[in-house]
Amino acid sequence: MIVAQRDIFCTVSFTYLASVKTLFGDLRRVSVIGTSGSGKSTFARRLAAMMHAPHIELDQLYWGPEWTEPTDDVFFPKIETALSGDSWVIDGNYTRTQPIKWARVQLVIWLDFPLWLTLYRVTTRALSRILTQRELWPGTGNRETWAKLFGKDSIVRWSYDTHASNIVKYERTIADPRYAHITFIRLCSPREAEWFLRDWSAHS
Repeated sequence: MIVAQRDIFCTVSFTYLASVKTLFGDLRRVSVIGTSGSGKSTFARRLAAMMHAPHIELDQLYWGPEWTEPTDDVFFPKIETALSGDSWVIDGNYTRTQPIKWARVQLVIWLDFPLWLTLYRVTTRALSRILTQRELWPGTGNRETWAKLFGKDSIVRWSYDTHASNIVKYERTIADPRYAHITFIRLCSPREAEWFLRDWSAHS
């Protein structure tokens, strides 16, 4: 696990940390980022439940019925409204939304898992959704299809194409003075992610 606060970087273990809640104090607003397939929504949902805070999924705010995409004039106010409360956990990337979603955030958790793992996860997730035909977000009618899995908008291809560039992007973001007020945690494996959640739960 890598922790970055302001321009200070250090690699620490959970044995050394003892408690993430002791390290970060009274956390109420958290953002979870990472390449598609890293498990952002699952992680964020579990953390939100532990914090007794709303879980906000950017994809749910973004996608309309039949995969329609909103303009930023429509999308951005939705985010502002969703984040108007004092406590929340939001997951999703959408780099252009950072000035909004990080205006009051206290902690950003980056799930930076290996490429092979994200590809495995995003593929098995897509296949499961195709077979069950589960509606992804209530009221949208949006479902995974074979055409979307193998088409130009394939989520598997998107995960592959953006994995390396996301690493560069988020490493630069962590060093950006505009975000000096934010603490970043970079979790590099599912084991580290699980340790974080277990530690949080143990001290909640």
